Amino acid sequence: MSTPFPASVYAARLDRARALTADAGLDAIVVGPGPDLTYLAGVEGNTIERLTALVIPAAGDPTVVVPRMELAKVRDTAVGALGLAVADWVDGQDPYALVTAAMPEAPARLGVSDALPALHVIPLADRLGLRPELATPVLREGRMIKDAAEIAELRRAGEAIDAVHRRVPGLLRAGRTEREVGADIAAAIVEEGHRTVEFVIVASGPHGADPHHEVSDRVIHDGDIVVVDIGGAVPAGYNSDSTRTYAVGEPDPEVARRIAVLVRAQQAAVDAVRPGVTAEQVDAAARDVLAAEGLAEAFVHRTGHGIGVTTHEEPYIAPGNDLPLREGMAFSIEPGIYFPGAWGSRIEDIVVVTADGCVNLNTTPHALTPAGG
Repeated sequence: MSTPFPASVYAARLDRARALTADAGLDAIVVGPGPDLTYLAGVEGNTIERLTALVIPAAGDPTVVVPRMELAKVRDTAVGALGLAVADWVDGQDPYALVTAAMPEAPARLGVSDALPALHVIPLADRLGLRPELATPVLREGRMIKDAAEIAELRRAGEAIDAVHRRVPGLLRAGRTEREVGADIAAAIVEEGHRTVEFVIVASGPHGADPHHEVSDRVIHDGDIVVVDIGGAVPAGYNSDSTRTYAVGEPDPEVARRIAVLVRAQQAAVDAVRPGVTAEQVDAAARDVLAAEGLAEAFVHRTGHGIGVTTHEEPYIAPGNDLPLREGMAFSIEPGIYFPGAWGSRIEDIVVVTADGCVNLNTTPHALTPAGG
C-alpha cells in the first residue's frame, strides 16, 4: 500500500466522516479528488474529466467510483487495504448512475466536496433532482483536529523547514538576486527532507511590503530587510510553512525597533493559544501589541491559517472568527508589518493546540537575523 499511515487511521477517519454526515442531516456526501480524498483514503491526484468519487452514506458503507484505467492506482491506497467497495467504469458508461447506486434510495440532502467541479456536480444533481450542498462543514471538522500521526508529520515538516532557515543567512548576500537565492532555497527544501517545494518567497527591500511577493530579478543590496517565507510537503504529504526576516548588513535602527515589536506581537499570539480561546482572540493578541506601538495600519492580513495536507485550511486565525480552539488544531501564527515602497517583515511559526496551551513546531530565532553582507 502506498499510503503513509496504517489502514486503521483511514478507517477511523471514514467512520468519523460518516458520523459527521449523519450529524449534519445529510443522507450522503460525495468526495472528489483533492485534499479531502487524500485525507480520507490516501488517494492523491486532481479531478479530471473522468469521474473519481468517494461516496459516504450517512448509514452504510463507503463506495469508490473510479475509471477502470485508474483502478490499480486507487486499489494501491487505503481503498484496497480496507477492502472498500469499488465501482469501476469505462468510457461510454454512466458513472453518475454508479454514484447514485451507492447512496440511499431517493436522498433528500446530498453534500459534495468543494474540490468536485461543476463538470460532475451538475450531471449528478440533474440525475438526483436535487440541489447539492457543500460538504465542507463535515469535511473540515474532521481535518481540523489532527491525530497523533498527523502531528508527528507536521513536526517532521517543521524540523525540515527549520533546517532550511538555518541555511538562509549563508545564501543571502548583497549582489545576488532574489531569484538566485530562491533557487538555492528551493534546492535546500528538498535536500532537508521535503518531497515538494510548495512556495518560496524572497522579498527584499521594498518587495517585503508585498505579503505575496515571490521572487524577482531584483539585486539584493547592503542594508536590505528580506522576508523569507518558505514551505513544502514532506513524503507523507503534510506541509511546512515558516517565515523569518533577515537583515543584509546593518539595519536601520528604527526598522530594527519596529521588527522587535512585531516579534513581541507574534509571541503574544502564541502565548494566547489554548483550548476554549477563540481564533479571533488569538488574532487580537497580536494586533493589540502592534496597535499599542502605532503599527495597527501596517498589519494588513489575518494572523494565521490552518495547515495539514494543504498549506491553507481551517481554522483561520482572523478577526470575526469566533471558533473556539480545540486540542489538536494546527495553524500558523504570522503577523506582519508592511510599509509600501520601503520594507516589510513577517514572523511565522506553526503551532499545535495542546490540553493547556500549544506546542511550537518551529524553533529558529524570531529576532531580526543577520545575513551575509
